[in-house]
Formats: sequence, C-alpha cells, structure tokens
Amino acid sequence: MKLKIISALGLGVVLGLGHPAWAQDDYSSLNQLNSRLQTVARNSAAELQSLTKTEGGKDIWMLRLGKGDHRNKPAIAVTGGVEGYHLLGVELAVQFAEKLIQENEGLLDNTTFYIFPNMSPDAYEQYFSSVKYERRGNAAQIDHDRDGRVSEDHYDDLNKDGMITMMRIESPMGDHKVSSENDLLMTKADRSKGERGTHLYMMEGVDRDKDGQFNEDPEEGIAFNKNLTYKFPAFEPLAGDIPVSQPETRALLDFLFEHNNIFAFVTFGPANNLSSPLSYNAGDAKKRVVTSMLEKDVELNKMISSIYNETTSLDAYRQDNKGTDGDFFQWAYFHFGRLSFSTPGWWIPEMKKEDNGNYKSQESNFMAWAEDKGLEDVFVDWTAVEHPDFQGQKVEVGGIKPFVMHNPPMDMVPEIAGEHKDFIIKLAELQPSLEFHNLKAEKLNNGLTRVTVDLYNNSPLPTHTEMGERSRWLQKIRIDSNKDKDDLVSGDKIKLVDSLGAFEKKTLSYIVKGSGTFEVRAGAPHTGIATLEVKL
Repeated sequence: MKLKIISALGLGVVLGLGHPAWAQDDYSSLNQLNSRLQTVARNSAAELQSLTKTEGGKDIWMLRLGKGDHRNKPAIAVTGGVEGYHLLGVELAVQFAEKLIQENEGLLDNTTFYIFPNMSPDAYEQYFSSVKYERRGNAAQIDHDRDGRVSEDHYDDLNKDGMITMMRIESPMGDHKVSSENDLLMTKADRSKGERGTHLYMMEGVDRDKDGQFNEDPEEGIAFNKNLTYKFPAFEPLAGDIPVSQPETRALLDFLFEHNNIFAFVTFGPANNLSSPLSYNAGDAKKRVVTSMLEKDVELNKMISSIYNETTSLDAYRQDNKGTDGDFFQWAYFHFGRLSFSTPGWWIPEMKKEDNGNYKSQESNFMAWAEDKGLEDVFVDWTAVEHPDFQGQKVEVGGIKPFVMHNPPMDMVPEIAGEHKDFIIKLAELQPSLEFHNLKAEKLNNGLTRVTVDLYNNSPLPTHTEMGERSRWLQKIRIDSNKDKDDLVSGDKIKLVDSLGAFEKKTLSYIVKGSGTFEVRAGAPHTGIATLEVKL
C-alpha cells in the first residue's frame, strides 16, 4: 500500500508561544486536528503519514517522532480515538505530540514514538454534526439486525434539540423507576427487593421497521474497538463479521507488524489498567486461549501503575473496565506480546452524599460532580413528546447530554495532557537498555585473545514481557560478532538470547585468532543495539 506522506514542510497552523494560533475552547474538528498534526510535522524529527482512508473518506494518521536510526530504537505507540465518543483520547494523543516537540525534543535521541491520534474519525465527527450522539461505528454500510435492509431503524431526535438522549415511557411493564439518588435520573428497579418498575427506558427513537425493537439498526458501521482479533465478539453489533475487516484496523496492524521496535503501548480509551492494575488469575493464564495477563507481567503492570498514580493528580479510577472483547488495548498485549497500558485519561471523581455515603450509579455521581463544579449545560430536561409507537402513553425525552460523562470541559484538558505527557516520558525512561560492561581482553599463546564481557540490561523493565517470550512477533536478542568462523576458536558468531530480565546480565566469552578489531553487536529493534569494539 502506498502511503500518503506529508513532509516536515507541510502546510499547517503556525504555533505561537507553543499553542495553536486559533483559540481552542472546545474539542478540535477533524480539519483542526489535521492542521495541528501538519504543524507538528514541520519539525525535522517528525513524519506524518496517512495509513489509509476510512469508508467515510477520513485519513487514519500516523505521526512518527524520532531521530537518527529511529527504526532500531525502542519505541512507544500512543493511540487515541479507539472509541469515537472519547474525544479526550484524541486530544491527549495530539497534545502529547505537540508538547513533546515543544518541551522534550531531546528525548527523541533515544526513543521513537508512533502516535495514532484518531482511529475512529468517522464516529468522532458525530460530535460536530447537527444531531449529536455517542457513536462508535465507522461509515461502513452494515445491516446490524440482519433483516436485509441497512440502517432502517436509526435513532430519532424526537424533541428536535440536536441530541440523542433517552426516552422514558410510563408503563407497568417497565423495568425502570425514578432514581432515589436524583429525581432527574432513572434507575433499574431491583425486583429482588420487591421494587416495581414504572417506566420503559431506552434511547430516543422510533420503531421504524415495526419489529418491536428500537434503534437496533443504526446509521453507523463497525467500531474499531470491537474489530480486533483478541476475543473477537462474533455476531455482536458493531463488531463485523470477521476481525480486522475494516481498512483502518488492517492498516494499523500492518504498520505495527512492520515496525517491531515497539516495546510498549499507551492507549487513551475506556479501559483502565493504569490507575488500577490488572490482577493475575492462574486458571485463566493456563487456558489454551490465555485470558489473564501472565504473572510476571502483572508485576510490571503494578510498577507502571504506581508511577502513573504518582504522576497524575486524579484519584484511582474505580470503575471496573479492564477491557472489552475485540478491543485494541488487550490485542496489543495478548496477540502482540508488548507491554500494553490503557487509561481514559480522566474520570469523574467519587462524590459523597450529604450522609457521607457513596452514590450507587455513575450517572448520580456525575450529576453531583457537575453541580459541585457549577456546570449547568449537562442535562436535557424531560419534555413530553407524541410517540407513534406509544399512543395514549406518557412519553418524555431527556437525560444526561451525550459526551459529557466521558470528556471534561476543554479548559481542564491542558493540565490533564501535561500530566500524561510526563507519565509517558517516565515510561520511556524505563525502556530496555542494553550495555556492555566488565570487558576483559587476555592475550593467550599462538596469537589468540580471550574476550569476556557482560551484556547488561540497565533497566527496571525486562527486554521481553512474559507474553512476548511466547510470541514469535517479539524478536529475540541477537548477538553478532564480526569474525569469521575460522577466526573464532570459541564463542558463537551469531547467538540468540530469549530475554534479559530487569538489571540482568549475560556473560559472553570468545577466543579470537589474529589481530585487528573484534566487534560485537547485540540487541533487537525494541531494545536498541549495543556495540563493542576490542583491539586485539
């Protein structure tokens, strides 16, 4: 596939004093994002490529930041937009690139960064459309309910406010009732406690195909974060018929398999293993299809999690989202063998009731936080509407506005982005680092020289994850000497090492014939290359 490349001299918005020339008081449109990326690409250490276009004709960008032989330096992949409704993730990825170039360009001497700012541009664009809703799928034409018609039962803006929220219908057959924590909200009735439902509760829409279901065939296609190979959710809406079926998914994976210097991923998305690390499950780890992070890797997750919590200012994320079937964050670990970290980047802090208790629902907690912050534009008041499918019943439309629970006000984002840039820099400083130490060159009889040296991983991270040691896609450490076999009396001309643990060494020994220079190179793309020269 021919890549579209924008050079370092590409057109872009000029940055003044380290900030975009346009005043940003809301999340960037796709055109604004493109301009910002092109501006970063003006730097000589950057390259911007369009990996492919989506079904909707949107570019999937890859921004590479790195200097020198960047393909043979340890790399971190930063990914945003794995979910179309998570605008913050896109902003954090782009601001990471902007801030790194402006403030920490020297880091690029030793580390390469591959930034994929927005993997769901078709869905992302819904935020800027005339009707807003939290969209996940791309622009592919998909028959989600498999009835032979495409997108015939989409959401409907019944109250004409430009947003898809919720509708509640008074019905004794309903399973929801007004929340005791906030009378603006609805909650599911707990029938095990004898509670009775008073309302049907669903997203705003009309049963256009008269099959008794609402909004089951929306005008959106496949969700990037459900289309990966790990635990692919076959037959689920938005997943597709087969994994990696979409141009953006295939283009990203093709790129990653061709760039094997990546040692870690940082994904900005709903899943979280940074503020709260994953746990080890021995039974799941021993299954034929492994579904638990392996034991040694869990310890690495805990170490990186502690660094994340020291670097960012939010309390630990208490929502239990450790990944969903078919998502990217889990694919990067289970099927690509790399360290893989994910964070929403921001979440609603835990609020307290007047009695100092906790709110039971995320929605109630959000409303309490919004009131505490004086945010008034987060809720659509319940408004009665005439509904063709519920004639004679009271139907109201309203609820929490789309996007506001996942994306903070824009004035909060620069601080959040700065903290996450600092975290990624700390992660980069821990990258595997191969060095030669304790060199000894001893002259022997008959023109022979014994060379011994320690190959040392000067890092608290191992060169390979435990999962990576099982993976054929994570290259072993290769040790090469420049002498022919006839000149090597002892020692391997080429030697492969499975891995080196944190601060672990491996002693190498050679007996070399003749004079001149004896050279040894050791490493892999994701560890960097260490070189040694010995005068015989």
